[in-house]
Amino acid sequence: MKEIERYYRVLGLEVGASLEEINEAYRDLAFIWHPDRLPKNNDRLLAKAMAKLQEINHAREQLKTHQIVSHPSKTVSVPRQKPSTYPHSGYSRNQAQRPYYRDWSGADLKGANLKEKDLSGRKLIKADLSYADLSDTFLHKINLEEANLFRANLFRANLLRANLRSANLQQVNLVGADLSGADLSEADLTGAKVGSGNRIMVKLTGTILKGATLPDGSVHD
Repeated sequence: MKEIERYYRVLGLEVGASLEEINEAYRDLAFIWHPDRLPKNNDRLLAKAMAKLQEINHAREQLKTHQIVSHPSKTVSVPRQKPSTYPHSGYSRNQAQRPYYRDWSGADLKGANLKEKDLSGRKLIKADLSYADLSDTFLHKINLEEANLFRANLFRANLLRANLRSANLQQVNLVGADLSGADLSEADLTGAKVGSGNRIMVKLTGTILKGATLPDGSVHD
């Protein structure tokens, strides 16, 4: 419980704050500490900002998980989309309307606004998420194998232990994203935005990059 209390303090909140208050505090702090607001030639300050962003991102994730476990009846699912948003073969109208339906393989989500949604554990194999807004989205253990994320916005997204094997991540925005433990084998990250200047602003602890095409066009061996 002491650890949970510490996460509330990181976000400047009282213990027991609502999920809405947690997300609001996170957005405020993320805005304050965003590296784009800082001088690009101040490496010390940029490093401090990245560390702070990772700290508040981790705090929010832990508090969201804590709230889901403690108050499962109060959690909110991804809002129902219009059936026409998922016009692919094998994905029925009824499935699109189930709030907890977890298999969206092959779904057409091009340009979808999924900002701050919790899609953890969902299956989106070969889904089209090109140009989608996935900023601040919780994508823990999501399966995006062979998915198309061309020019998607994954700013500050949590992709902890996500499956992104052979995914198209060309020109995607990954600044502030957490890819710890994610599998990006054979993924294409050509032109992906991963930082500011020469500073990498993506968390890659334990990330698998075997055979992945890196932002500069080189292939990771």
